[in-house]
Amino acid sequence: MAQIILCLITFILSLIRGFSSHTYLIYAMFTWVFCPIMTLFITVIEMFKLDIILNMFCMDWGDFTTGMAMSSTLMTVSVAITYANFYICKTCLYNWIVTVFAFLSGFVYTLEVVKDKFFDKKKGSYLAALPGFWKVMEAFVSCMIFVSLTGYKDSPALILCVIAYIIPFPILPVIIATNIFKKLKQCLPFNLDRFVFIFLVISVLLYIFAAIMWPVFMFRNNPRPKTCPASYCIWAIQFMVAFLTVVNLILFTLDLIFTLLGICNFKRT
Repeated sequence: MAQIILCLITFILSLIRGFSSHTYLIYAMFTWVFCPIMTLFITVIEMFKLDIILNMFCMDWGDFTTGMAMSSTLMTVSVAITYANFYICKTCLYNWIVTVFAFLSGFVYTLEVVKDKFFDKKKGSYLAALPGFWKVMEAFVSCMIFVSLTGYKDSPALILCVIAYIIPFPILPVIIATNIFKKLKQCLPFNLDRFVFIFLVISVLLYIFAAIMWPVFMFRNNPRPKTCPASYCIWAIQFMVAFLTVVNLILFTLDLIFTLLGICNFKRT
């Protein structure tokens, strides 16, 4: 309940401050609505014992709830950091208040993950285990890339990079959902593990392309401006895209390697 209250307070405070088209703020506002809605959904399901019915459909409810807590922690902590980076200043008292509530929201979700994983010793079958949460991290980094994209529309090479970012993204939630609902996985007319392997190979190739092309075409004859502050400027955001591209390339590459070797609970194809 504390998670729902703190996220909604943060959302309302941020909304009162004033809405803007800044993509980082839009993503933060989405997070402060999405996470409490999912928490409320889980609470209602467990209150009316509907999780028993869901388990009958071969859904590991405990894995889902722990995985959602881990995902919500990742989202709320990250938006608290980005909000603090972009909006607080020495004289911005109201933004400091929003930031405090944002970090409190991330803190209570972190406490739930610590409780589930270390005190209750919950072991997930997919989403709360490394293979599923790895996919969540890949999707999360992709989201951060999307909210950081800027200055690419006049360059065909950079537009190709954006396409490379887009192609793997919608497939990730499909893979996650299919692995959560075991009955759905059994009904597929193809081998899901083989499909995931092919998907990972393509994703690695796409991110290798983007990791090379984005820095070359974005920063060639475009050094960091002397007027660019340490915390924020357009050039810094464009550099963040390059950095996150490398991060996701590493995540997809390790995912592929772990899948090939069949280690850390990754299913070998």
